Amino acid sequence: MRLDGKIAIVTGAGSGFGAGIAQRFAAEGASVLVNDIDAAAGERVCAEIGNAGSAAFHGADVSDDGGMEGLVQAALDRFGGLDIFVNNAGITHRNQPMLEVDEATFDRVFAVNVKSLYLSARHAVPVFRARGGGVFINIASTAGVRPRPGLTWYNGSKGAAITLTKSMAVELAPDRIRVCAVNPVIGETGLTESFMGAPDTPENRARFEASIPLGRFSTPEDVAGAALYLASDEAALLTGACLEVDGGRCI
Repeated sequence: MRLDGKIAIVTGAGSGFGAGIAQRFAAEGASVLVNDIDAAAGERVCAEIGNAGSAAFHGADVSDDGGMEGLVQAALDRFGGLDIFVNNAGITHRNQPMLEVDEATFDRVFAVNVKSLYLSARHAVPVFRARGGGVFINIASTAGVRPRPGLTWYNGSKGAAITLTKSMAVELAPDRIRVCAVNPVIGETGLTESFMGAPDTPENRARFEASIPLGRFSTPEDVAGAALYLASDEAALLTGACLEVDGGRCI
């Protein structure tokens, strides 16, 4: 049990990468607070964890200060503490020319993908300091390292997440708070068609897979394995690390 006795929050855990992370953390002994704006999806993940681990659901919008405050408080109330915060919740705009993305969509992408990191720090850092340490895992993207055309504003939000991960890591190191990121390549999530900008057909997949040396998309299991390692004591000397789970795309 690599996370035995740990308490974790995983945002956007109702599906995709977040669900995979929540399930893997629970299987490794963590008590997991599953967060999503879709209550039915979040409750379903908790039910799937079931007897395999300890999980509870708390709905909140991660771009809202009160929502994030309530999320952290829910972990304290339900499980008695907080050791790991996984900022997984994320959205994108459709793959399209950058000037065709409307302002409201731009604002929402940066609110969910970037502002949420600020809000999680605002409310979780004091808890981590009081406990003598903690871990943030930010789910960024290869889009912030090697951008694809058509996703300019999303790419920028994930570039910000990577830079923030490194800056947070340096500033919080004296408090024994580690901050790392996982950068998945395009994967099996509810956002796949938006990233493609086209229907998720075998032909369209083949175009994207051709740019990945190992020849396949990332999966929730791939991302969960990386997040598990970074959150565990095995990674005790890692902070500011941004681990590319990308089949070689960023080489």
